[in-house]
Amino acid sequence: MNRFADKILIITAPSGAGKTSVTSYLLAQFPQLAFSVSAATRQPRKNERNGVDYHFMSLDDFKQKIRDNDFIEWEMVYEGKYYGTLRSEMERIWQADRLPVLDIDVKGAIHVQQQFPQKTLSLFIEPPSIEELRRRLEARGTETADSLQDRVNKAAYEISFKYSFSHTVVNDDLEKARKEAREIVAAFIEDRR
Repeated sequence: MNRFADKILIITAPSGAGKTSVTSYLLAQFPQLAFSVSAATRQPRKNERNGVDYHFMSLDDFKQKIRDNDFIEWEMVYEGKYYGTLRSEMERIWQADRLPVLDIDVKGAIHVQQQFPQKTLSLFIEPPSIEELRRRLEARGTETADSLQDRVNKAAYEISFKYSFSHTVVNDDLEKARKEAREIVAAFIEDRR
C-alpha cells in the first residue's frame, strides 16, 4: 500500500521570498519527500540541468502537452514563459511510495489544491515586506529594472492570496522559517488520512 497516494506538499511564494531555500531544506530533512521537477519553456540558467532542475522544453512541445492534458497545472507565469507540473512526474513519485513536493507559483498552487483538496498541504512563504523582497531580488543581479519592477508588482499581488493556503510562513529569518516549515511538514507526513 502506498502511504502517500495522492498526497501532495506544495510550497509557493512570490519570487525572492525564499521558497527554494525552504524546499531544499525540507527535502534534506525528510527522505519520504521527493522533488517534483516542473516543466518550463524558459532557457536554463547556469548550473541548471534538464530533468533535474526543470524539464526544459520548447513552447511548441509545452503547448502540445497542454492539448494532451499531460499537466495537473500549468501557467504562463511571465509573458511567454510557461511552467507546469506533469502528471507523469506525480505518478513517478507516488509509485516510488514518496510524497511529491511541488515548488510552484501561486496560481498553480491554487489549481493543484482544487484538484486534490483533501490530501494537499500548502505552505505560502511570505517575505517580511515588499521592500525586503525588492532588496533580495536586486541582490541576485539577474533582473533588469523593468523585470525587477514586474516581479515586485507580481509579488504584491500574489501576497494577497496567502490566505488561500494551509499555512503561511514568514521568512524574516531563514532558520526560523525552515524550523516552522519542518514542524508543519512533519505533522503532515505522520497523518495517515
